[in-house]
Amino acid sequence: MSKTFSAKATEVKRNWWIIDAKDQVLGRVAEKAACLMRGKEKAIYTPHVDTGDFVIVINADKVRLTGKKEEAKTYMSFSGYVGGHHTESVKSRRARRPEALVEHAVKGMLPHNRLGRHVFTKLKVYAGTEHPHASQQPTPITEI
Repeated sequence: MSKTFSAKATEVKRNWWIIDAKDQVLGRVAEKAACLMRGKEKAIYTPHVDTGDFVIVINADKVRLTGKKEEAKTYMSFSGYVGGHHTESVKSRRARRPEALVEHAVKGMLPHNRLGRHVFTKLKVYAGTEHPHASQQPTPITEI
């Protein structure tokens, strides 16, 4: 009889990946980043342990949305106070803070618990092509 393998977070080898989001569909970029951050592509994947890698997303300002989402999709937030309801379109959010598009999409694909909040810290999103993680020698993702 074999025993069930359970990975330990301290023994996991963490890699760095870089995804170029230029002319890529937002949902596909977010799905690939979420899978890498969770560690689902590793043989040692354990659902309740952080076995994932670090992900760098560059060119977040050039990410593509399909259909009419650029004008029709809205992001909503509510502070809980009277008059605290705020909506923002994709076009205005892209102009204000383009990294937030990718961050919001990836965050929705992670578990909504303390493990998901911890995994989300391994995502680094940048609007342009420059990033300060060259010393980690990230491996580029070619197919998404």
